[in-house]
Amino acid sequence: MRFRGGPVLGIESSCDETSAAIVSDRRVLGHVILSQDAHAVFGGVVPEIAARQHLVHIDEVVAQALDEARIRPAELTGVGVTAGPGLVGALLVGLNWAKGFGYALSIPVIGVHHMEAHLFANSLESHDATPPFVALLISGGHTLLLHAPAWGRYELLGSTRDDAVGEAFDKVARRIGLGFPGGPEIERLARKGDAGTYSLPRRMLSGRDAPGDPAWFDFSFSGLKTAASRLMAAIEKGDEKDIDAARPHVAAEFQEAVIEVLTAKTMRAVEHTGCRRVLLGGGVARNGPLRERLAACLEPDGRLFAPSPRLSTDNAAMVARLAEHRLAGGEVDGLDLNADPRLPFPGLFSSTPDRSEAR
Repeated sequence: MRFRGGPVLGIESSCDETSAAIVSDRRVLGHVILSQDAHAVFGGVVPEIAARQHLVHIDEVVAQALDEARIRPAELTGVGVTAGPGLVGALLVGLNWAKGFGYALSIPVIGVHHMEAHLFANSLESHDATPPFVALLISGGHTLLLHAPAWGRYELLGSTRDDAVGEAFDKVARRIGLGFPGGPEIERLARKGDAGTYSLPRRMLSGRDAPGDPAWFDFSFSGLKTAASRLMAAIEKGDEKDIDAARPHVAAEFQEAVIEVLTAKTMRAVEHTGCRRVLLGGGVARNGPLRERLAACLEPDGRLFAPSPRLSTDNAAMVARLAEHRLAGGEVDGLDLNADPRLPFPGLFSSTPDRSEAR
């Protein structure tokens, strides 16, 4: 089957958002995101609950997206679906639905990589968000620093050696006594605090590091998370009033530590590549202070591309946009397409021969 252009349906179900979108020529015609609220009591996503909720809602979500776009199923020319990485049960719901839908309509299906789709989210809001660029992909499960000389070719510069930055936000938020997801909660509370009240470490940002060192572009957030937990434990030895007063300052200091590390590593990549076009992607990309810091560092001759909050979170519009791009290049998957919770990043290469590929 050849892609003839026209509206493409995107399906996203890699974690706890059930989403469907219709995209045509980089324009979002319809877009529905249903975020599950059943996980908040657990302080994190429960895979079995997520998969069952996708099963319950996917028909309705797709129908709403088609209705919003005023598109009939027969007018669709392709289906894009997240094939990985993610929670395997959740992925399988969206993937099998998309394959059945595509087969019934005799339209091509393309499986896409969730994190590569986050790169394409920016192109839905800015036609200038195209390679070359330095990309910082930051989410609950990933922290990747890339250089993209072209679509489909991504040089891996750095990645996290332990926790992803979004995971660190979630766990520190829970330790402080905040809700899930932790990123927006910490950002909200940090507005009431002063970052300098306490001191938390900036891991892998040592003045002893130099270009060429293994740690120059890499990240580590496990130690920062542990330090924040120990700080809260020390504060909790005081009275209740002191604990309540301290929480905003701990949130502000933790957020500042994360922003300093992310910004410093990104600007190292900018200097290394000579590319002053930086693109953000992933759920943590919605953090306002991080955007402001990076934009300021890139002035006056650089540019920051950052998706709107709606396109920063997991969504099907970015999936449909990437599928549209891939289908235009003649890439089509068969019915043997399967979910892969550790799907390798496509087109990833490293200038360091012994560096393992991020997943």
